[in-house]
Amino acid sequence: MSILRAEWTKFWTVRGWVLGTVAVAGLIMVFGLAPGMSGSCGKHGPASECKPLIGPAGVEVKDGFTFVHQPLSGDGSVTVRVASLTGEIFAGPGASRPGLAPWAKAGLMVKSGTTPGSTYAAIMVTGSHGVRMQWDFTHDKAGPSGSGPQWLRLSRAGQTVTAAASPDGSAWTEVGSTQLTGLPVTAEVGLFVTSPQYSTEFHEGLLNGSQGGPSLATGTFEQLTAEQGWSGTAWHTDWIGGKPDWSETPETEQEGSAFRVAGSGDVGPTGAGVSATQTLVGTFTALIAAVVLGAVFMSTEYRRGLIRMTLAAGPRRLHVLAAKAAVVGGVTFVCGVVAAAVVVVFGQRVLRANGVALLHTTTLTEVRLMVGTGALLAFSAVLALGLGALLRRSVTAVTVAIVTIVLPYLLAVTVLPVEAARGLLRFTPAAAFALQQAVKQYPQVDDLYAPAVGYFPLSPWAGLAVLAGWTVLVLGAAAVLLRRRDV
Repeated sequence: MSILRAEWTKFWTVRGWVLGTVAVAGLIMVFGLAPGMSGSCGKHGPASECKPLIGPAGVEVKDGFTFVHQPLSGDGSVTVRVASLTGEIFAGPGASRPGLAPWAKAGLMVKSGTTPGSTYAAIMVTGSHGVRMQWDFTHDKAGPSGSGPQWLRLSRAGQTVTAAASPDGSAWTEVGSTQLTGLPVTAEVGLFVTSPQYSTEFHEGLLNGSQGGPSLATGTFEQLTAEQGWSGTAWHTDWIGGKPDWSETPETEQEGSAFRVAGSGDVGPTGAGVSATQTLVGTFTALIAAVVLGAVFMSTEYRRGLIRMTLAAGPRRLHVLAAKAAVVGGVTFVCGVVAAAVVVVFGQRVLRANGVALLHTTTLTEVRLMVGTGALLAFSAVLALGLGALLRRSVTAVTVAIVTIVLPYLLAVTVLPVEAARGLLRFTPAAAFALQQAVKQYPQVDDLYAPAVGYFPLSPWAGLAVLAGWTVLVLGAAAVLLRRRDV
């Protein structure tokens, strides 16, 4: 305990180290509270406010599709053969090419009403993901794979909806079943078609990203039949979420029990967007300050010859190393948590005041962002401390620490192609930046899940485990050499 107290006292008596601590917290807050990003939400009167569409699970969703439907009262089922699904990709005004978005969808849906964001369940054929059952935007279950025409069936019994598929209309496979809370006695049931924004990854110079445009899908349906409960005889076409204004969507064509339906949009969770993570943009520069602080807290003692006095006062060398790690790790952790708490709470207000549409972040996620930022800085500072003990020279230790911890992140978000960036962030200390990811990845949503836009290949705590592993490895090597080498 006396060694820990001595190291604590030593830390606060050196002005440079104190200023380094202030820099760690200050850089996060300066960048996080600066106006920075701006948007148009609320900038042109009340009607210009950005109001996210919230689904049954309480998350932001997209709900745009062509719906050919009629009411279903009570229990019943509907069956159809999806004969074909084709598509078109739009790269700009008047510029299009044949192509089917991977998550283009055509199938059957039961929905509580035509209000966007309302509860639903659907069975569908997709562009390249086979048959799927999806419900309430965030849920997805795979059915039979393969291409070609498919028979689909959707059955309702109370609030239970069951989906099935068949290649020939005789041998059926149940894809899944779900309970739709709040599904009214009379619901809307029918055909739907939609096709999401089509995007492709690109890597050019110092820029990674995605490019693409809207897409249109056209489904051809045959032998639409219904059993029980149908209260209407005419089919009505609605464009849920509004008809796309970028293209002349063909009108629905009906001939007996056959339909040709075109649609654009998406039915699912929002996926990408600006989140609370944006408020933590200063972490990168704060990390450099933390790394420098950790490295010089140890290496300065060698440079000035103070290490002899330190070890004379505390001959148990490993205790000295542990005390230094506890001090620099504790200080950077507290600074990181406090600064992150300030910017996560107030930085989001700044962004909204600037007209930025922020995705909703749960309280639990916000707490993880705060604690995770502190942990990222603390482990990085301790890793740098271990390098300082190994290398003894401040400039060398700082350089190696920055190359080991900071450079991989910089390369991943600016220079490397997406797959290489993901690989780098699986094994280097920069993997811990995953602690700051606030937007969930959904397999049924096409997006550029890349570090350049805030997505990381590991889960938050797995990323921290990678950094912790590096820290233990380097600190362990430093402990071995500290015991064996002369000072």
